[in-house]
Amino acid sequence: MSAPGPTARRRRRAAVLAAALACSALLTGPGPATARGAPPSPSPPVSGGVPRLDWSPCKPGSPWDCATAKVPLDHAAPAGRTIDLAVVRRQATDPGRRVGTLFVNPGGPGGPGTVQVPQNYDSFPKEVRERFDIVSWDPRGIGNSTAVNCFDTAEEAKAWAARPPGGFPVGAQERKAWTDAYADLGRLCEKRDPDLLRHVSTADTARDLDLLRRSVGEPQLNYLGVSYGTILGATYANLFPGNVRAMVLDSNIDPQAWTNGTSRGEPRTTTFLRMGSDRTAAATLDRFLTLCGSAPATRCAFSAGSPEATREKFDRLMQQLREHPVGPWTYARTVADTVQGLYLVGGWPALAGRLQELSQGRAPKPAVYPPPPPVAEPNPYLGDEQAAAVWCSDSPNPRDPAAYRGLEEDSARRAGDAGRFWTWAAEACATWPARSAAGYDGPWDRPTARPVLVIGTRYDPSTPYAGAEAMARELADARLLTNDGYGHTALFNNASSCISAYESRYLVDGTLPPPGTVCRPDRVPFT
Repeated sequence: MSAPGPTARRRRRAAVLAAALACSALLTGPGPATARGAPPSPSPPVSGGVPRLDWSPCKPGSPWDCATAKVPLDHAAPAGRTIDLAVVRRQATDPGRRVGTLFVNPGGPGGPGTVQVPQNYDSFPKEVRERFDIVSWDPRGIGNSTAVNCFDTAEEAKAWAARPPGGFPVGAQERKAWTDAYADLGRLCEKRDPDLLRHVSTADTARDLDLLRRSVGEPQLNYLGVSYGTILGATYANLFPGNVRAMVLDSNIDPQAWTNGTSRGEPRTTTFLRMGSDRTAAATLDRFLTLCGSAPATRCAFSAGSPEATREKFDRLMQQLREHPVGPWTYARTVADTVQGLYLVGGWPALAGRLQELSQGRAPKPAVYPPPPPVAEPNPYLGDEQAAAVWCSDSPNPRDPAAYRGLEEDSARRAGDAGRFWTWAAEACATWPARSAAGYDGPWDRPTARPVLVIGTRYDPSTPYAGAEAMARELADARLLTNDGYGHTALFNNASSCISAYESRYLVDGTLPPPGTVCRPDRVPFT
């Protein structure tokens, strides 16, 4: 899942969000769709099976180096067609004390690591930046790598994106527009490059990661994965258990929720609802409103003077928007913006400001995004089909579009407005045409060479703390570190020096925090 920013907003309809489980805190605006071309012809086998990385500065004067790796489309047929992986590197700032290379996946699926990691470089603990080369990449199917792109032109992509209603559908007419749009998207993608659609699984990317590890000369892997990157890490750890030197999994997806356990029949609910994304979003929203209401309006613009009054104010606003949208700000768009706005605690005051503007009948001003990072292609095309290609081919979701209406009502009864958002986040999978040709669905308990560090945050609007507890149980040798704080991922919120210290020490020399360790944020929101 991904953190908010333009990437998440482009995926506001979902599974593709994830942004929502992307984790990228900040991105620049959307890039153009590329022109349609014929699928690439088979390339010669990669020499020795290991891609060569010819590093060069991403831009003149940039501290980031770029390279392209060629890997097999199908790892079971390495002499066949190859695809490109875009890779970036920032060398250790204290090379005399360098430990090695740290590979980072910033979430998604659909998170372009070549953009998100440079954009959020300062979020990494200082000691990690000093002692590791930090390397990331756009996974197969995503961004600047060989990407899933189902449109001939940017205009066609824009026209399709205007079809599904913002946030999630409300009412029969919008539900039909939504389901028809995603059914058409699947058909377009199947015609474009069906072989690629069947080879963008998490297991395919885990095998790519092992080739990249070998490309930089690391005998074992150092890895930091957040959100969706935790499933990627767990998959790698069970495909290549002897290759794990250090692995940090931050804001975890329960592996059994991802695979629907051992069930092989039609799934009864969606990945996000199995994970509990609806419940944790509702709990985090409640905490946001409690802390906001406990603060004066000078610190939280939406405060109504008490937690109870602020919750009531929010409920009134949602009802008002159902009946009277404020310009383009419908009820559904506002719910989606609220859930995504909870990802980064540093953005909570701005979220409160948007809610206050809406409560006074004014449309919030457009967001201001940071400048692009100094990389070659900071605005790759990131259409909804890229995240859907990974998510829908890998994780089971109901195949009947009509089922989502009932799931929505069930979720809304337990999680309120957030439940409606998270239910429809997976509906694209109902009509997605491809299943993975080489997926991985367990077991998850193969003994790794070194223990894994699992980090879970109490108030996370996307991946619940229970997911971290489940990940720590599922893996053969893992230690759970609790972040008693807020937001999606400890890394990109950068809110606890306690978490940073334990994470750095583990990555540098393998020292785990004591069992049961709980870290608290350095600051509480709105104080």
